[in-house]
Amino acid sequence: MSVAPRVVLASSSPRRRELLALIGISYEVRPADIDESTRDDESPHDYCERLAREKALAISRDTRDAVVIGSDTTVVVDGQILGKPENADDARRMLRTLSGRSHTVLTGVAVARGERVESGVEEVEVWFRALDDAEIDAYIATGEPMDKAGSYGIQGFGATIVERIEGDYFAVMGLALVRMVRLLAKAGVRYEFGRLLDTSPRP
Repeated sequence: MSVAPRVVLASSSPRRRELLALIGISYEVRPADIDESTRDDESPHDYCERLAREKALAISRDTRDAVVIGSDTTVVVDGQILGKPENADDARRMLRTLSGRSHTVLTGVAVARGERVESGVEEVEVWFRALDDAEIDAYIATGEPMDKAGSYGIQGFGATIVERIEGDYFAVMGLALVRMVRLLAKAGVRYEFGRLLDTSPRP
């Protein structure tokens, strides 16, 4: 009989923990400590997928009995990556840049077992309504933008500044669930609505 594999989330993100709990997956948290610097001539898509893979592999190499999930979310506008703000002024700059226009959210997902890793990137288009400086300052004052790529969170107060999205809402939140389930299947783990079954061949 198939048994549920041990699952490790290579992230301390409250949003990712919430999403795994939402679909009934039991997991442990072991944040991965990796260098998140961009590389020369690296596209935002490649950057996002590489970080997801490196996070998953950093944990799975020492946790070979587990399935490790890594993820990275990147906000891109005019070809430029907007990471987490360094301070309030940086958050203000990002929100002014995003105001009244569209941007792209890339969420990389990786599933690793030992040295084997499956990965992919979900791409979502997001539109902001126009924001004046008083609204931007008030949003920053909530503290919500300070630990999020692009200086906003769609699942919090930021829900009131996002006019619409085209793509996977959960990817914007931080973990592309449908893509994750597909990657789990490639890694030999089947999701059955609240439980995981190990379908990999037995030695």
